Amino acid sequence: MEDSGAGSGPPPNGADAQDPAVQARLVALVEEWSAAIVSNDVPRIRAFMADEWVIVSESGITDRDAFLGYVASGDLTHSAMRAISPSRVRVHHDTATVTARMTNTAHYGGRRFDADEWVTDVFVRRDGRWLCALTHITSAAPADPPSDA
Repeated sequence: MEDSGAGSGPPPNGADAQDPAVQARLVALVEEWSAAIVSNDVPRIRAFMADEWVIVSESGITDRDAFLGYVASGDLTHSAMRAISPSRVRVHHDTATVTARMTNTAHYGGRRFDADEWVTDVFVRRDGRWLCALTHITSAAPADPPSDA
């Protein structure tokens, strides 16, 4: 994974909290990670994750090794993943959150799953790189049908 572009160390007093370049870099990082997930390439996916990464979903908490094991075995694959809303980015010193509505198509255990979810990724900056420490997904509510008024 390439350098985060955020510099070699944290700026003093959280100076990058509202820095558009840092925010844009985090949005791009999520896009790069999405592409890695769709590639189903375990080393490429792992490069975006902190060792302690977990994903929280309706089925509970899955740790990094279990998730990557599903990908390595071929039991879990993704064929599409993209943000469908603007990302909300907040930076707090060496921690950042990125939240967006995303769609993805996954295959697990031979079944296809199409998801529309709100995704929040928590990134930590280590040695000048942003790594994801936690991903939380919540199913998006279906859009209201048009009224017949």
